[in-house]
Amino acid sequence: MSARRRTTLSATAVVLLISAAVLSSCSDDGKRADGGATAGSGAAAGAAGRGTSPLENPDGTKPGLAPLASAEEQKAGRELIAKVATAAAGPKDGYDRNEFGPAWTDNVDGIPGGHNNCDTRNDLLARDGSAVERKDGSKCVVTSMTIFDPYTGKTVDWNKKQASKIQIDHVMPLSYDWQMGASKWEKLKRVQIANDPLNLIPADGSQNASKGDSGPSAWLPADPEIRCAYAVRFAQVSLKYQLPVTAADKKTMLQQCGG
Repeated sequence: MSARRRTTLSATAVVLLISAAVLSSCSDDGKRADGGATAGSGAAAGAAGRGTSPLENPDGTKPGLAPLASAEEQKAGRELIAKVATAAAGPKDGYDRNEFGPAWTDNVDGIPGGHNNCDTRNDLLARDGSAVERKDGSKCVVTSMTIFDPYTGKTVDWNKKQASKIQIDHVMPLSYDWQMGASKWEKLKRVQIANDPLNLIPADGSQNASKGDSGPSAWLPADPEIRCAYAVRFAQVSLKYQLPVTAADKKTMLQQCGG
């Protein structure tokens, strides 16, 4: 056999060995043989990256909020936003945070995470954080974590001593809900929207403070890349709870997705 022939066979053998190793490291369900998740596996991929696309997270139980960057994603976003009804905002008279139940209560029916023996805030920190550490003896209270803030596009190392550094944003603010129709709801439904993971995103505290009770026409996240996804999440909450948005807000929401 010539030297050239032996070299070709040796190279082929190396390729076959590498291919076999790659195939053996993953199973058909997207998990590594050692039990870890591959890069393409659902919530684990979201937690490791910039979060989950709202189009793939209709109940809000998957981590984070990922940008909608492609033309196809933005078109799907516009189609969803187009379904949102519009109305003029009603009066703010009578609004009080207590009308939506105790803050971060676990005592709520009909939404993911209700009655799981952990308050809503800690549920959300655990949902979106990585390297999560909890208080000694607790399966609930998060004391430190690393979290990607979709509103600023920055990764934050958080601990409980700096609690206000990461706050839980109501995507559709409670006062806004009140003005758009929640004032007429029974109390249970208001408690649901206040604690529904679909309506909640851990984010930079200063972003949450600057937003207040504004709709999208008056406030958008600092990072332009996330604005379409934010608009879609706002629409998802609106549609789930059959709450309209103002005409100006709907126009702005469509614009964020190229409309």
